[in-house]
Amino acid sequence: MTIKIPETLEQDLIRLSKQAHISKSELVRQALQAFLARGQSAVPFVSALDQAGDLVGCFSGGPTDLSTNPEHLSGFGSV
Repeated sequence: MTIKIPETLEQDLIRLSKQAHISKSELVRQALQAFLARGQSAVPFVSALDQAGDLVGCFSGGPTDLSTNPEHLSGFGSV
């Protein structure tokens, strides 16, 4: 496998590999392994709709034009 990286990243890689006394290849392998392990254990994204889906649309009796009628916003934001 061959990858292309910016020169600044190459310099950081060289510096860290010298500090850790390991090859650049080993450092990249370890970093990639840590990155992949973190991604597998990450909590999957759950939207607010997914969490409260059973509540969406369960109320009745409110105004049907709440999101479109500017009258419902009169006084909104005033102290």
